[in-house]
Amino acid sequence: MVINMSHKFYGGVHPSGFKSLTCNKGIKAFIPKRVVIPLSQHVGAPAQPLVKTGDVVRAGEVIGRASAFISSPVHASISGKVAKIAYCQTPVSARVLAVTIESDEEGRDFEITERKDAVSLPGEEILDIIKESGIVGLGGAAFPTHVKLSPPKGKSIDAVILNCAECEPYLTCDQRLIVENPQEVLKGLGVIVKVLGVNKAYIAIEDNKPEAIRAMESALIRDKGQGSRGKGQGSWAKIVVLKTKYPQGAEKQLIKAVLNRVVPAGGLPMDVGCIVQNVGTAFAVYEAVYLGKPLIERVITITGPCVKEPMNVRVRIGTLLSDLVDFFGGFIKEPKKVIFGGPKMGVAQYTLDVPIIKGSSGVLFFSQEDVRAQKEGPCIRCGKCIEICPMRLAPTSIMNRVKKEDVLESREFGILHCFECGACAYICPAKIPLLDYMKLGKARLDVNKANI
Repeated sequence: MVINMSHKFYGGVHPSGFKSLTCNKGIKAFIPKRVVIPLSQHVGAPAQPLVKTGDVVRAGEVIGRASAFISSPVHASISGKVAKIAYCQTPVSARVLAVTIESDEEGRDFEITERKDAVSLPGEEILDIIKESGIVGLGGAAFPTHVKLSPPKGKSIDAVILNCAECEPYLTCDQRLIVENPQEVLKGLGVIVKVLGVNKAYIAIEDNKPEAIRAMESALIRDKGQGSRGKGQGSWAKIVVLKTKYPQGAEKQLIKAVLNRVVPAGGLPMDVGCIVQNVGTAFAVYEAVYLGKPLIERVITITGPCVKEPMNVRVRIGTLLSDLVDFFGGFIKEPKKVIFGGPKMGVAQYTLDVPIIKGSSGVLFFSQEDVRAQKEGPCIRCGKCIEICPMRLAPTSIMNRVKKEDVLESREFGILHCFECGACAYICPAKIPLLDYMKLGKARLDVNKANI
């Protein structure tokens, strides 16, 4: 069933998508000769190494683990020898301990172990599989999935939303995953629904992805006979077609648009009886539960005006960006800015020697001409930043408190509720870098808290 109507969330902008560069490009696969696998690629306690230099490991083997509940194990993504264990730079600008593996080039790879009875497994066993497979949210937050699927007592969940919005410009990895593997994504969603014990799931897709919508429609029709939840019923999931709008894919905005529920300030989706999961996460859950495959690879988008051959690629976790350059054909002009993630919320890099991690959705390459800075002008009090802020904040008021280094007042004005979508900076006619002020204010709050 397809629902073409959705509730609107407050604010939002409509930037150019640039998705045509890769939306029709099929997913290619790349297996590197070496990987640098950070032991902290998730929210929570970092994993500790279980291997030492010189050890021979196989793809899929656990190489790092932490005892904390909010954490996630880390697996070898290729077979080979541990070359070193040392600190490395990650795409999110944190230096963490990492395991470098050099491929033995013997063709050894992860061996699939298909579970034909996967839908009949009890929820507790499925949850343990998800945990041991190292699955985290692949939309960028990297929150451990087994924790997200274990709501505390008193939190009643009655709906799951599969986030297929992919509202960031340029990125198309989720879209291609739906187009090429709709049945597998649906089976992963069925597993999530079973673990949570809910009866309804909503597949939220923006209306600029008609091919993905058709693919999921066909998958739901086939599911009526196959029963991804073991019941042979296709009515458990509905497709909700959303208006194309940024930041449609943000959890709180998605819940408002699909279910017309408002997550309270400082609250979580589970506070309104909902869990949101990304497309890539659902696919990873399918591979873990049905194929016994841990999270050792993911699909990312490589694109931008500098890239000779923009593409979607299935790449092993820990692959260095520098080792991918030849695979996508190099550059047609010199890149001056490299961004991991989308152009709105991504993180700029200063080197190509950074690894793809679980939360990496894409890499964008821009020339000097594409990213030239525009001169900041005075605020003209037009109110556009307030009008489009999806969290109903007053960005310029917060900015003024940050400039005055008034930490407490910036907090009172709601700076901690900003999730850094960048819509305010995008819409500002004076080109004030409002997002930068938000980040600076939060950093000062953290420093202030640490000094108390």
